[in-house]
Amino acid sequence: MSLNAVSFQQISRILDVTDGLGLNREWVEIPLSPETPGLVRKLPNGKLEIIVDADQPFEEWLGTLDQHIRRAQTT
Repeated sequence: MSLNAVSFQQISRILDVTDGLGLNREWVEIPLSPETPGLVRKLPNGKLEIIVDADQPFEEWLGTLDQHIRRAQTT
């Protein structure tokens, strides 16, 4: 089943991951609309955009988020 919108609880879980990596919440953008595929990228303004994957189970996607964040920070 596809995810139609990112919930407040899911945003809180994502922010737990970013907090654990020492990222300032002011520099993290999480759109409310998931996409396929989801992605993590550094925006031109330096902020980190985290787009939740619409088709992958959220818990599975969340388990790999820290790896995607680290990869985006090095590019």
